[in-house]
Amino acid sequence: MCGIAGWFGGDAGLDAVALQQALHHRGPDGSGLWEGEKVTLVHTRLAILDLTEAGKQPMEYRSPDSPSRRGVLVFNGEIYNFRELRAELESQGESFTGESDTEVLLRLLVREGVAALPRLAGMFAFAFWDESRGVALLARDPLGIKPLYYREEKGTLAFASETRVLGKAGDTKDAGALRDFFLWGSVPEPATLNQRVRQLPAGHCLMWKDGKATVSPWGPSGGQNVYRGNPAYTKEVAASVTRVAMIESLERHLVSDVPVGIFLSGGIDSTAILALTREVLGPHADIRTFSIGFEEAAFDESAPARRTAECFGACHTEWKMTTEDGAAEIPAFLEAMDQPTNDGFNTWCVSKLARREGVKVVLSGLGGDEIFAGYPSFGRVPQFRTWHERLGPLRSLAALVLKAWPAGTPHQRLAAFLRGGGSWLEAYHAQRGFFTPEEAALLATAFCSGPPGPLVWDRKGWPTDPRDVVSELEVTGYMRNQLLRDSDVFSMAHGLELRVPLVDQRFLEVIRQIPAGIRLRQGKQLLLEAVPEVPDWVRNQVKRGFRFPFQQWMEGGFGEFLQEARRRSPVPLNTWYRTWVVAAALRVLENR
Repeated sequence: MCGIAGWFGGDAGLDAVALQQALHHRGPDGSGLWEGEKVTLVHTRLAILDLTEAGKQPMEYRSPDSPSRRGVLVFNGEIYNFRELRAELESQGESFTGESDTEVLLRLLVREGVAALPRLAGMFAFAFWDESRGVALLARDPLGIKPLYYREEKGTLAFASETRVLGKAGDTKDAGALRDFFLWGSVPEPATLNQRVRQLPAGHCLMWKDGKATVSPWGPSGGQNVYRGNPAYTKEVAASVTRVAMIESLERHLVSDVPVGIFLSGGIDSTAILALTREVLGPHADIRTFSIGFEEAAFDESAPARRTAECFGACHTEWKMTTEDGAAEIPAFLEAMDQPTNDGFNTWCVSKLARREGVKVVLSGLGGDEIFAGYPSFGRVPQFRTWHERLGPLRSLAALVLKAWPAGTPHQRLAAFLRGGGSWLEAYHAQRGFFTPEEAALLATAFCSGPPGPLVWDRKGWPTDPRDVVSELEVTGYMRNQLLRDSDVFSMAHGLELRVPLVDQRFLEVIRQIPAGIRLRQGKQLLLEAVPEVPDWVRNQVKRGFRFPFQQWMEGGFGEFLQEARRRSPVPLNTWYRTWVVAAALRVLENR
C-alpha cells in the first residue's frame, strides 16, 4: 500500500520531490523515484509485504534474455493471489529476487500487458511503463477500492493517488461535478471538482502512447456486476456457499508480513468478519480489534463491540472520545479531505487509533449493507418506482402536496422524483440524495463560474430483479464513490492499509449466483445464516448505523465555518446534513 504519482511525455509542470512530500502520509516507510526519457515515476511506501529493499518501488525489470521485455512499475494496493501467480511464473522459467506481490505483478505485466488484469485477485491502482514499446498502462481494480487520478494535456499524461497533487493555479472548477456532489454527498467517478483532473473508472485501464490516451474496460464485464441467480439454490445451500466464499476471501485478505487488525463497530458485518477470522486463524491466534466510543451517552454504542471482542477472544482497544478529543481532530480531518464528502470522520478516528497502537493493516466489514440488503433503500426505492407508475396523472398533484413541506426534507426529493421520469436513478436519489436537482444546480452555479450542464438520469443495463438493481446502485454509487473513497483517504492519511474482504470480485462472483430472493432478504438474513456465530446481542439490535456526535463538535468549535456555508448558500440549509455538505464543498473548493 502506498502513494503513487508521475507523468509520461515530457514536462508536466510537476515536481517529483514535491509529489513525494505530498504523498508521504500514504507511504511513510520509504520513497523512490525513477526517471527515464520523458518519464517520471514516484512512489511512497507503506511496507506490508516483503519489508526488505527487494520490495522497494518504483520497481524495474530488464530481462537478461529478451531486450523486448523491459518495464517499470509503481503500484498501490495488494495482489492477494500473488503466490499462486508466482508459482506459475516460476514454472515458466521466471526467477525472483524478493517476496513481494509488486515483483509478481511487474513480471506479469512485462509478459502479458493488459491481458494479465483479469487474473489478479486484489485491490490495485498502478502505472506501468512498458519501456521497450513506449507504452504506459494505468489500471484500477474492478470494484474501485483503490483510487487513481490523471491529467492529460499537451501530449503529457500525469497521474496520482490523490487529486490535490495534480491541480494547478488557474484550473477551472467542474460545475457538473459540484452539482452531482450536492445531489449525492460525493463526486461520482470519473469526475472531480477540477475540470482538468479525472478519476480512472473502476475496472478500467488507460493506455498512453505517442501523446494520446485511451480509456477502456479491461475485462469482459468492464468491472460491472453480473447477476446470475441459480434457481436451484435453497437457503441452506446459499448459506453454505456464502460462508465458504467469505472464508476464502478472508484467507486472501489476511496475507501480510505485518499483523492485521479488525475495525469492530458492534454491527453484523464487522462481527461476521471477526467470527470467521477466528476460524481461519485458529483459537490461539492473537487478533486485535479497534472501536470508538463516546462520552455522550446518546451516541455511545461501544459496549456491544467490547462484548463481541471478548466473546471471540480478541484483544480489544477502544478510544473513548471526549468532546475535546473530537474537536481537536476536526482541523486535520478537513485538511486530509481530497474530494468533498459528507462522511468519513469515523474512519479518520478509528484509523488513527489503530495506527497509534502500532497496527498497519486492518480489515473492515464495509460492503455488507450493499451486498446483503442492509439499507432501507432495498425496500423504498422499488416502492417509489411503483408509486410513480400507479399514480399516473395524479403524480403532479401528489408532487404539489409534497412540495409544500419545508425545504431540506425528504418530501422535497420525493416530489422532484414524482415530477420526473421515474427512472431507477431518480428513485434512488429520492432515497439517498441531499438536495433536489434544482437546488443542486443553484448551489453549483453560485460556487462556480457558470451553470452545470444538463442532468442525465438515464442508464441502461440494469439487472432484471428490482432488488439487484438497488444493490447495483448501492455498490456503484454510495459504496464506490463515497465509502471506498473515504476509507482510502482517511485511513491512508494515517499510513494505514484498510482491506475490505466483502468487497472482493471473486467473492461477489460467487455470491451473485444466489437468487436475489434469498441473497437480498431484508436485514442481511443470508449473512446471519452463513455466520451463525454472530451473537444475539448483535443480531437482535436495531440497526442505527455508526453515529458520531460530529454535529455538536462542529457547532461548538467550528460554528463560524458552518455559518459561512449558511451565509453563502442560495438555498435554505435548515438541516445539519445540508449545512455540512455545503461547508465541505466550500472547504475543498477554496483549498485547491
